[in-house]
Amino acid sequence: MKERAVLVKRVDSGEEASLEEMRELARAAGYVVADEVTQSRKRDPAYEIGRGKVDEVARLVERVGASKVIFDNELGPYQVYNLGNEIGVEIDDRFTLILEIFGDRAGSRKAQLQVELAELNYELPRADAKASLAKREERPGFMGLGEYDEKRKSDIKNRISRIRDELDTLSERDEGWRRERRDSGFELVALAGYTNAGKSTLMRSLADVEEQTDHPDIDETAEARNEPFTTLGTTTRSMHVPGRDVLLSDTVGFISDLPHWLVQSFESTLDEVYLADLVLLVVDASDPVDEMRDKLVTCHDTLWKRVEAPVVTVLNKADLLTEEEVQERVKAVEYLAPDPVVVSAKEDENLDELVARVKDELPDWERTTVELPMSDEGMSTVSWLYDEAEVLDVEYDDEIHVDFKARDEIIAKARHRSPLEASGAERAGSKETVPAN
Repeated sequence: MKERAVLVKRVDSGEEASLEEMRELARAAGYVVADEVTQSRKRDPAYEIGRGKVDEVARLVERVGASKVIFDNELGPYQVYNLGNEIGVEIDDRFTLILEIFGDRAGSRKAQLQVELAELNYELPRADAKASLAKREERPGFMGLGEYDEKRKSDIKNRISRIRDELDTLSERDEGWRRERRDSGFELVALAGYTNAGKSTLMRSLADVEEQTDHPDIDETAEARNEPFTTLGTTTRSMHVPGRDVLLSDTVGFISDLPHWLVQSFESTLDEVYLADLVLLVVDASDPVDEMRDKLVTCHDTLWKRVEAPVVTVLNKADLLTEEEVQERVKAVEYLAPDPVVVSAKEDENLDELVARVKDELPDWERTTVELPMSDEGMSTVSWLYDEAEVLDVEYDDEIHVDFKARDEIIAKARHRSPLEASGAERAGSKETVPAN
């Protein structure tokens, strides 16, 4: 039987107290939302909400049979303690709820380490207060405080250091894989965006998942579910883009009011976005316009400091809107998302336009000519170029002359395979940069 929870949110006067995102998070964590309470007032340092509202929540919890109260606000340890004493059930905030979801869904070693790092980063500034409260009560575990002693803070710091060292090792491994894929001619496209914007569904549509289960360069893809945080680690699939070899990666989604410690904990997963050749920023077009704007700002704040690659905004879930509503949203966010591509990943609508845009936005390839010996080795290199590059023309006489476009890594390998190549200076004069049409 699922645990019943009451959701609570306090906002400053004049702000809207929406619990829509928290409702989705609570359900994703497996709770039944029994009821919701909101309040517009200044923050109470002892309880977050007003003392009278605390009594109201306590009566509501008893009436609906809830075993937990979850605040959309971030709570301090003293607030958790005070609220627990007054209401009589376990108290969580939005970030402990998110960490609970992360813990349930972390499959890979890297994802598990990042979740533990996030939990420790959340707990570290609260350790002294929790130790003081646990000592006061002389009851380890009172109101979810856990067993605390004087060594707890240093233990947390030591564990954080060890986790970061292991994540650095895993990141070096992943960077090696990225290098190998680039050396093999692959270009990297990353999906980014708000959680539940349809990134995993879009990935499945673009990558033809059913046809790729044994591909050696891909990982198991994310399951497409209408829930936040279905993807915690990085999943990668090959994507068909005419004339290009592309790998498409999906990563953890963003949330509103994303705290620095949470972003920092998932830094190594976000490297897949930061180091991509192109980023597809996926937005739920069915959201209200103001919410779309807020989410775009959150994404921009997270991405723009580190991403050097082109970013294409993809307005997804167009099947839920009329044409007039689509145009309204395109116009409303044009200053944040110029020239977006409107699609429906669920209905496979307009994906051809998105693929064409990906091809246009990927970095230009170099055009050059290479001379190869008329031999088995030369013919093998021609065959290899057809696989790894865009071959424009091949002429056969005493030697083989191949005119092609490719990434710098492929051009370098082609020249290395050719004993007939001239000096580096002569070769440099024979090539020009052109768009990869």
